[in-house]
Amino acid sequence: MTNKKEKWEKLVKKELSKKSFNHLIKTSPEGIKIKPLYTNGDIKNYNIENEDFPGIEPYKRGSKATMYTNKAWTIRQYAGFATAKDSNEFYKNILNSGQKGLSVAFDLPTHRGYDSDYNNMKEEVGKAGVAIDSVEDMKILFQNIDLNNITVSMTISGAVLPVLAAFIVTAEEQGIKKENIRGTIQNDILKEFLVRNTFIYPPYDSMRIVSDIIEYTSKNMPKFNSISISGYHIHEAGANLALELGLTLSNGLEYTKYAIDRGLNIDSFAPRLSFFFASGMNFYMEIAKLRAARIIWCKLIEQFSPKKQESKILRTHCQTSGWSLQATEPYNNIVRTTIEAMASIFGGTQSLHTNSFDEALALPTDFSANIARNTQLILQNETGITNVIDPFGGSYLIEKLTKQLIEKANYIINKINSLGGMTKAIIEGYPKQWIEESAIIKQAHIDSNNETIIGLNKYKSNNQVKIKLRNIDNNIVYKEQIKNLKTLKNIRDNKRLMFALKNLEIGAKQNKNLLDLCIDAIRVRATIGEISHVLEKV
Repeated sequence: MTNKKEKWEKLVKKELSKKSFNHLIKTSPEGIKIKPLYTNGDIKNYNIENEDFPGIEPYKRGSKATMYTNKAWTIRQYAGFATAKDSNEFYKNILNSGQKGLSVAFDLPTHRGYDSDYNNMKEEVGKAGVAIDSVEDMKILFQNIDLNNITVSMTISGAVLPVLAAFIVTAEEQGIKKENIRGTIQNDILKEFLVRNTFIYPPYDSMRIVSDIIEYTSKNMPKFNSISISGYHIHEAGANLALELGLTLSNGLEYTKYAIDRGLNIDSFAPRLSFFFASGMNFYMEIAKLRAARIIWCKLIEQFSPKKQESKILRTHCQTSGWSLQATEPYNNIVRTTIEAMASIFGGTQSLHTNSFDEALALPTDFSANIARNTQLILQNETGITNVIDPFGGSYLIEKLTKQLIEKANYIINKINSLGGMTKAIIEGYPKQWIEESAIIKQAHIDSNNETIIGLNKYKSNNQVKIKLRNIDNNIVYKEQIKNLKTLKNIRDNKRLMFALKNLEIGAKQNKNLLDLCIDAIRVRATIGEISHVLEKV
C-alpha cells in the first residue's frame, strides 16, 4: 500500500506541476477537510467489514432490511394554494398521475391561527398555501380523496391544534376510524422559534401543546405520526449540515423528554416520531448526513431503555432545497433538484418531495410540478437505483464523512444539553445565533465567488428565459373565504359552540388534553381563529 501511495503522490505532483497539493484539499462549511482521495487507511479503525446491515441497529445502512428493493420511497409533493377547492383539484390530478401521498401547505393566516376575516389578513389569504378557516374548508380540501388509502402530511406547528382537529373530524365524517388515519402532522414548534417564526404561544406553553398531541395520537391514532421533527427549515436558514443535524436531533430529544415527563412509555410514541431533512447541493455530505442521523438517534433513544427496536429507528422525509433554487436561468433548477433528490435517496430517505424549477419565483405551475414529480418517477423506474440497498456502504469517503458528521453533531447536542435542553437554549438565544453565524459565512463565500452558483456568480448567460408563472388572484380567494365564513356562522348552533369553547378555556387552565377539547369544538363548527383566540386568552 505504501509503495502505491508513493507512486500516486508522484503522479499527482507531476500533474500539478508548480501548484501545491494542498490546494486540492477543500474545507466544508462544517469544518471537515475534504481530501481528493480516500483509502482504506481513512476507515481502518471503523471495523466496516463486521459492522452494519440495513434494518439492523444502529441503522446506518437503512431503516429497513430491504429498503427500496422491496418498496421504493413514497413520492410526496408539498402543495396548497388559494382555496380548498383549488387545492383539491390539484391533489386529485397528482394522485391520478402516480403520487402516493399528499403534503399540505397552509397559507400564513392559517399558520398563525387567524381566520381569513381577521384584521390585516386580506393580502395573505390563500397566497402561499391553502386557506383553512374551519372543518368545512378541510372537508372540501379532501373531497373525493380516500383518506383510508392516502397518507397526508400537514405542515403546521403554530395553529397545529385546530388544524389537526379539523383533519381528524374530516376523516371522522368520511366514516374513517381514528385508528386507521395515516399521515403526519409537523407539530415541531421548537424549529419555529429557531428559524421559521410562525409560533403563537410562548415556548413552555407551546411544548405542552406538542405533548398533548403526542399523548392523544399515541392512544387513539396508532398509524399516525404525531410530529415531524424538521431540520429542513434550519438548513434553509443557512445552517451547515452538522448544525442541522445537531439542532434537529436535540429538538427530537427535547420532545421525547417532554412526552416521558407526561407519563408516556417510550415505546408508546417513539415508533411514530418522524423527521424531515433538507437535501442540498453538497452531494456526498448530504448522503453521509442521513446515515449519521440514524446512528445518532439510535444512541440517543437507548438512554430511555426502549423494548421495541422500532423506537430506535429514525424515519425521515426529505425535500430538495428551496434555497438552492435560483431565479436566474430557472431551468437549471431541474438539474439541481435531481442531484439533491439522488442524495436523499442514496442517504436512505423514506419519502421525498422534489421542488419545482420555478419556486424561486412563484408557487409551482401544473407544468413545473409535473416535471418535479416525474423526476422521482424516472429515478424510481429508469435508473436501477432501487435495485441496490445503500450502494455507498463501505465507501471510504462516505464512511469517513459519516463518522466526522456524527462527531460534530454530537458536540452540538452535548452543548445543548449543558444549557439545560433545547427549550432553555432557545430562550437564551444560542441556537438562533449559531444558525445566523453559519448563514453569514455561507453568503460571504457566495458573494466572494469562493462558492460557485452557475448563472448567479459564474457562467452567467445573456439569454433571458421567460417562463409562465402561477398567479393567485388573492381578491377572489379572500371574497370566497369571507362568504364561506359568514355561511358557517349563520347555520351553526351557537349554544353548543359557546359550550365547547368554554370547555376548551377551562381545560387549558386545568391541564386537560387540548387536542381532545379542540376536536369537540371543531365538531360544532368552531373556526381555527376562534380556537386560537381562546388559547391565546389563557
